[in-house]
Amino acid sequence: MTRLSRCVPDPAKAARGRPSATARARRRAWRRPLGPRLAGVSLSIGIVGLPNVGKSTLFNALTRASAVASNYPFATIEPNVGIVGIPDARLEALAGLYDSARIVPAAVRFVDIAGLVRGASQGQGLGNQFLAHIRETDAICQVVRVFSDPDVSHVDGAVSPERDIETVATELILADLQTLEKTAPRLAKEAKFAQDPARHRVADAAVKAEQVLDAGSTLSAGAVAAGIDLADLRELQLLTAKPFVYAFNVDEAELDDKALRERLASLVAPAESVFLDAKTEAELAELPEDEAAELLAGLGLGEPGLAQLARAGFAALGLSTFLTAGPKEARAWTIPAGATAPEAAGVIHTDFQRGFIKAEVVSFDDLMAAGSIAAARAAGKARIEGRDYVMRDGDVVEFRFNV
Repeated sequence: MTRLSRCVPDPAKAARGRPSATARARRRAWRRPLGPRLAGVSLSIGIVGLPNVGKSTLFNALTRASAVASNYPFATIEPNVGIVGIPDARLEALAGLYDSARIVPAAVRFVDIAGLVRGASQGQGLGNQFLAHIRETDAICQVVRVFSDPDVSHVDGAVSPERDIETVATELILADLQTLEKTAPRLAKEAKFAQDPARHRVADAAVKAEQVLDAGSTLSAGAVAAGIDLADLRELQLLTAKPFVYAFNVDEAELDDKALRERLASLVAPAESVFLDAKTEAELAELPEDEAAELLAGLGLGEPGLAQLARAGFAALGLSTFLTAGPKEARAWTIPAGATAPEAAGVIHTDFQRGFIKAEVVSFDDLMAAGSIAAARAAGKARIEGRDYVMRDGDVVEFRFNV
């Protein structure tokens, strides 16, 4: 029986027989001095919004990338992609407990997509490119302009968060209605002749979805009330069925305006809302950690808005994390919420899922309170879980498997 320690395993050890030249190269690379890195991600969040709302400024802060931030409607034509680590104080604590050489946070993939304008669903501006790029993402983050700046024009004149939210929603709704109009005949035919109940569910869901959209609601907001299971619509890649997060780009002086925050949040509820000043976030991203903390304290902020945005995006994607730690690294692994222990093991390596035997699990809080895994075991806080165990966010895990 092979036992997996809490540190991240050497991928070459899972190979059978004599390692190939590629495997040997990877093994040599694994033994090099360890530096910071991000866990791989496959899900992405598209950053969208009208021109000149601060999308690229926000993206630059998120990734310290060099996406063009320009007072021009289509300064971002090709989507810029960045992988952003999710701030997680638990990893630093684990690294201290295990004397880990590096920290690997969970990560989210952000895509900066060209600004759309009214009429994008009909191909206006860069509408066709916009719709194609956003269709490829898994969730949508709309940056909404609240700040005032006479030097940065608004495409529709005066600044109005309500109007901007409605404009983007309307374009996405119209695009979805076009998709349903094109697919309705095929779905109806399949429902009539197919024996598979799933085809009937898809057709019924599409009819209900069209009614929701005709009423002016996005599917993410109106599906539950309409009795729609969005999983039945997945094959149609409807834009408004994606989870939404709203990033309100406010003036620095408005960051602590509770009444404003409540009013704006109510416009998009139940979607997540994050309030930040993109310019301030860009400054924070360029500062050393101690100077950034000083600036945050001076502004009366507990943490950067980007940390809130990353967590909100992670939650919108329906993701969760479990933790491993050892001398090599302390790491957060990304799994869908509700994943079982074998599924979580498979995120590390498919062999671990295939040969899963059991998992030793202790909650992060219990482990830190005990001071060591040995003490947690002695206190009865470490549990042995089997195949049916549903992972909880913050579980610190050791998998045992046999292949």
